[in-house]
Amino acid sequence: MAAAAAALGAEYGGRTSVRVVVIGDQGTGKSSLIVAAATDSFPESPPRVLPPTRLPADYFPDRVPITIIDTSSSPENRGKLIGQCQAADAIVLTYACDRPATLDRLTAYWLPELRRLEVQVPVIVVGCKLDLRGEHQMSLEQVPEVFYYAQKAVLHPTAPLFNQETQSLRPRCVRAFKRIFILCDNDRDGALSDAELNDFQVKCFNAPLQPAEILDVKEVVQEKMPEGVNEDGLTLTGFLFLHALFIEKGRLETTWTVLRKFGYDNDLKLREDQLPISFKRAPDQVIFMDIECTLIALFIL
Repeated sequence: MAAAAAALGAEYGGRTSVRVVVIGDQGTGKSSLIVAAATDSFPESPPRVLPPTRLPADYFPDRVPITIIDTSSSPENRGKLIGQCQAADAIVLTYACDRPATLDRLTAYWLPELRRLEVQVPVIVVGCKLDLRGEHQMSLEQVPEVFYYAQKAVLHPTAPLFNQETQSLRPRCVRAFKRIFILCDNDRDGALSDAELNDFQVKCFNAPLQPAEILDVKEVVQEKMPEGVNEDGLTLTGFLFLHALFIEKGRLETTWTVLRKFGYDNDLKLREDQLPISFKRAPDQVIFMDIECTLIALFIL
C-alpha cells in the first residue's frame, strides 16, 4: 500500500487524495449535490450538513480518492467554514437556480470573501435546483462531472503552466520544456526527428506513435507556426507550441504527464529523486545550481 501511494504521489505531483469543500448560501443544494454524487440518487430530505464524504479511488479515471466536505453558511459556523476553505484543494460554490439572489451573491459576497481569505484554489460554480425553476433537473450523469472537474483542476492545474491574460506559457514552464526537449534531442541537431518523437511518446505514454500520427502532429504545427518544423523534425518552437495548444484545448493531463514523467512537481521544480547525485565537497565549499539543477560553479570561500 505504501509503495502504491508513493507511486501515485509521484504521478500527480505528490498528491494522493483531493479535498473538495462545498460552500454557498443556505438552501442552495450543497448537501443534495454531495448525496447524489455518493449514492447516484437525489435525496428527498437531505441532512442539513453532511459528515465528510469519500469517493473511492476508482470513481474517476485518475484513481485518486476524493473527500467532499459539506459546510454550513450560518453565522455561528463561520469560523469552521473559513478553516475548511483554507484547507481545501478545490472549492465547489453553489447557487440555487430558482433564487436569483443566490447567484448575485457569488460576485457580491462569496468570491470576494475567498479572495479576502487568500484561498487560491480552483473554484467550480454549480447551479442547483433547476427543476424548481420549471426546467429539467440536473441529471444524475451530470453530478459526477462537478467533482471530476474539481479533481482535474487540482491534479492538472493550469496556473503554473499558462498565463491566461497573455495567453502564453509561463517562463518556468518554458524552461522545463526546453530541458525536456534537449534531453530528447539525442543527436543534438536542434529538432526532434520521427524516431526521437516516437521515443518521447513511448517514455511518456507507454505507446508508440504511428508514422501517420507523427505526420499529423507536424502538419498541425507547421500550419500554425511554420518555424515549428524543419527538414530535421520538430523544433523547440514547435515543441513549445504543441504543448501550449494542448493546454488551450483543455488537455492539461497530457502536458502534466510529460512534465511529471521528466521529474517535475506541481510547482515545476524537479523532485528530490530527480536531483543530481551529491557532490563531495569540503566544509568551506559551496555548490551553486540553477533552477534546472545544472552544475554552474563550485566556489571556494
